[in-house]
Amino acid sequence: MALDAATLALTAAELKTTLTDAKIAKLFEPTRDELVITLRTRTETDSLLLSARSGSARVCLTEESFENPETPPSFCMLMRKHLTGGRLLDVRMEPGDRIVYFEFQCTNEMGDLVRNILCAELMGRYSNLVLVQNGRIIDALKRVDFEDSDVRQLLPGLPYTTPPKPARPDFLAVSSASIVAAACQRGLPVADALNKTVAGVGPVVCREAAWRAFDGEHLLANELTEAQKVRLMAAIDELKEIYDAGGCPCSVTAPDGKPVEYTFFRPQQYGEKYLIKEWPSFNAMLEGYYAEKDRAERLRTKSKELHKAVHNMYERAVRKQAARQEELAASGRSEKLRLYGELLSANLYLAEKGMKSITVPNWYDEGKEVTIPLDLRFSPSQNAQNFFKNYKKKQTAARMLVDLLAEGEKEIAYLETVLYEVETASGEAALNEIRAELKSQGYLKYYKQRDKRQKPADFLRFTSSDGFEILVGRNNAQNDKLTLHTARGKDLWFHVQKAPGSHVVVMSRGEDIPDTTRQEAAELAVVYSSTFKAGAAAKVAVDTTEVKNIWKANGAKPGMVLYEVYTTVYVTPREKLPDELKANAKK
Repeated sequence: MALDAATLALTAAELKTTLTDAKIAKLFEPTRDELVITLRTRTETDSLLLSARSGSARVCLTEESFENPETPPSFCMLMRKHLTGGRLLDVRMEPGDRIVYFEFQCTNEMGDLVRNILCAELMGRYSNLVLVQNGRIIDALKRVDFEDSDVRQLLPGLPYTTPPKPARPDFLAVSSASIVAAACQRGLPVADALNKTVAGVGPVVCREAAWRAFDGEHLLANELTEAQKVRLMAAIDELKEIYDAGGCPCSVTAPDGKPVEYTFFRPQQYGEKYLIKEWPSFNAMLEGYYAEKDRAERLRTKSKELHKAVHNMYERAVRKQAARQEELAASGRSEKLRLYGELLSANLYLAEKGMKSITVPNWYDEGKEVTIPLDLRFSPSQNAQNFFKNYKKKQTAARMLVDLLAEGEKEIAYLETVLYEVETASGEAALNEIRAELKSQGYLKYYKQRDKRQKPADFLRFTSSDGFEILVGRNNAQNDKLTLHTARGKDLWFHVQKAPGSHVVVMSRGEDIPDTTRQEAAELAVVYSSTFKAGAAAKVAVDTTEVKNIWKANGAKPGMVLYEVYTTVYVTPREKLPDELKANAKK
């Protein structure tokens, strides 16, 4: 759901109480649609998140740790220039609209005190952050020029104006009698009629008013009786009273665990299977509601470019392989060229220069004849030699294509593993490791390492129910390191069969590994592979062998190993197993 003006106003009031007089210590732009400001008071340090992402636009305090880009974006640098060290004077709302103004007292380059206003416009796909000084725009996160809008432009130097307001009245600013009177002019269900009549609140508020008035009964607004109108007015007044009292931040979670709604009251419109959770504050509610969704979205945004590049490499390799297979199939028909050359050579006395073709007996198939096409530019003898030359070329190409097809299969398998790694990468550091790996293999030419070399991520570490350590590689480079350098001799190795996935190793410590540990390691191999789907019940094949039976071929891609002595087990993974085994590791 989108953040409505009513809930945003209550959130802004909390921010004003908490942050007024705080000073800006740091500014970050984790993604292109988000800004994080660290503010310090005498006793507390808080992080303020301002998100202009269309699906989750909001402002709220956050406790999340953000992974910032190596190079600050230009808007972040501009914000640091104008706001760093500034003191927050006020937080206020644009009446009836989803715009929050953060007013800061800052020092400019000349040492003079100035007031800068950061305008957070949280209006769905038009969400934006605009920095304003003395009524004029310094810059905007998303610039809007005359081509984008002929009504309102957001460009440096232009006067800042608020967006046009809807013609509908504000739900919180007008009486319930006038709301009901206007809604009852529409031949729509009551909730829809209210939603079309008022502004400032979302559909959940309109549905709640209709539910509290009529207990879920489906009624048309233009057919309400006077008594029903009174009940609807009472329900609207009840919601307004809750708002005036400071509201009750609540979120709604569906039976499948998916968050579906949040608002400033405890909703009654949902069934018993839905979970209603009350939060200590509106900031905590927004943070909790969007946390998981935004985390996935940030990673998707950061990995989008790399995923596209790797996907293009994969598609190119698949097309190249298909072309080679077609060429090999064509070379398989080269025997006809040899036959033409032999038959033409044996019947040169029948051929004359200038003939387009010649029909001769086929001694390989008694009683039948073969028509041989001839090139008018050459003599019959030269045509025969050309058939033999082309036959040899096809045979040579066939031998080379067999090797190229084998290499192509390996390249496709490798790029499938890289695609899986990108899709499951846990953050910017993991994506950087994948970029470095692709550069080392010659797939990326322009990846630049950080000046300060980052510490490589550790393996995923688990502890089995029997107390054995289980290590899982995060990417191809880690898979090689784990299998070929960290593991030893009788340590047990697991990998899902014929699919991209992590190498999993049980560190044996020289002891016999119990069946329970083997089962858990096999399940982890499935969970950390491309075959895993949450809730899937199908058994998955997993190969297992001792590390001493594994080797790497010369020139093999990262993560690609060979093994011969192995057994295959079939397991159905448990979704919560990784969490359980991580908990064992912390004990």
